[in-house]
Amino acid sequence: MLAKINSSAVVGLEAVPIEVEVDIATQGLPNFTIVGLPDKAVEESKERVRSAIKNIGAEFPAKRITVNLAPADLPKEGPSYDLPIALGILMASEQIKTDVSSYVFIGELSLDGRLRHTDGILPQTMLAKERKYKAIFIPTDDSKEAAVVKGIDIFPVSSLFELFNHLLEKALIKKEKNIPFKAATDNLFELDMEEVKGQEQAKRAMEIAAAGGHNILLKGPPGAGKTLLARTLPSILPSPTFDEALDITKIYSISGLLDGNFLITKRPFRSPHHTTSNIGLIGGGVNPKPGDISLAHRGVLFLDELPEFPRHVLEALRQPMEDGFIIISRAHGRVNFPSKFMLVAAENPCPCGYFGDPSHNCTCSTSQILRYQKRVSGPLLDRIDLHIDVPAVKVEKLVKDNQIAHSESSLSIRKRVQKARDQQTKRFSKIKKKILTNAEMGNREIKLICKLSEECEELLKLAVSKMNLSARSYTRVLKVSRTIADLDDSPDIKTSHIAEALQYRPKTDNL
Repeated sequence: MLAKINSSAVVGLEAVPIEVEVDIATQGLPNFTIVGLPDKAVEESKERVRSAIKNIGAEFPAKRITVNLAPADLPKEGPSYDLPIALGILMASEQIKTDVSSYVFIGELSLDGRLRHTDGILPQTMLAKERKYKAIFIPTDDSKEAAVVKGIDIFPVSSLFELFNHLLEKALIKKEKNIPFKAATDNLFELDMEEVKGQEQAKRAMEIAAAGGHNILLKGPPGAGKTLLARTLPSILPSPTFDEALDITKIYSISGLLDGNFLITKRPFRSPHHTTSNIGLIGGGVNPKPGDISLAHRGVLFLDELPEFPRHVLEALRQPMEDGFIIISRAHGRVNFPSKFMLVAAENPCPCGYFGDPSHNCTCSTSQILRYQKRVSGPLLDRIDLHIDVPAVKVEKLVKDNQIAHSESSLSIRKRVQKARDQQTKRFSKIKKKILTNAEMGNREIKLICKLSEECEELLKLAVSKMNLSARSYTRVLKVSRTIADLDDSPDIKTSHIAEALQYRPKTDNL
């Protein structure tokens, strides 16, 4: 007899439907075969399924069993097909006769029939809803993750025995209640802006970067506070919207990094070490997985000691920084991962770190300084909106016990950032293209939104000729100016906004 069970797989960031076909033939020697491009984990499911069926007291048929995972040209990986295969065998052997054509089944089985955690449940639940299935049966450990999706019944299954009794209507499984989305309202961050002493200009630049989603480079001597500033950035970022939270959670779900969180309501902060590989940063592998640039989607990617990263790794950032996504091609196909992140980079001016510091003597030669500064290419630097010098903090500010009382807290800064983001959301809601921040604007949106007065145009023309700005730098100055105007609650870009934006371009822009 033939049985068909609905399941799904994750390809890249999206789920695709998989139909598990199970045929039990009475002719021929007993055998158990799985076809449809299964990997080793899927092949090994034969032993897990056999043991699980026997251990729940059901009969495993000693006949010729053929399992087909369709479509057959799509590579299948992982143990999530255990549950649909086991259910297909029970139905094909007529131990279960319930109609399951409107249900989806996903889960890894242990030898005693219990269901284990499975990665990628959120995108697969979203697919089931889009395909208008009535319900999805998933491991109990993953039910909270799926419950954020409305419009489909979620059944948490603890074991194959429990599902067996549910389908026979002996003991019904209770549906998981939908979990309403709640934006993060707590202020529990590792660091707060009020802990940063001095560095008022750098704080202002960080506020602008947070308000518009801009990339920022912090440059200064060791101990000036570059890393501290970068790590306080999440505390002034607004909470993600529901759609953003879903996008973030989907990435962490397929990567197996949710750590018990059913929905991520805080923006991610990724800080890879400079020894990270190209695949670790960009993503990839035989079966491509997201890298740090995708794990930082809608959040922050912090690259400390930027020149220490291998040049080929940094150059790989150029395309995803510009496009907001990365396409990884392999022999069996290509996947698309989102990468709309804020890049925060920190670097020293030279190998010893004290070039240009009035209080320390630089011990580097001219050739050493030039070689060090050339480790980061001009085109990559040109993609960074804000370049800010972070000088060493004067000792007077460090020793004052009451200095922290006069520093502005992250909460008050975040209120201004949120107000600026709200203005951008309202502005971009009128545009069909999905844009959330000023940094994401393309040339068409810039022409539509960043209209300038004659005085502003003259200032920009002068800046282009004096500072030798590239066309990309020109558009980035306009984007930053628009963000500064939003923080100033100004409907139009003024010369003061452009003048401040120009301060954050490199002093020698020969890119």
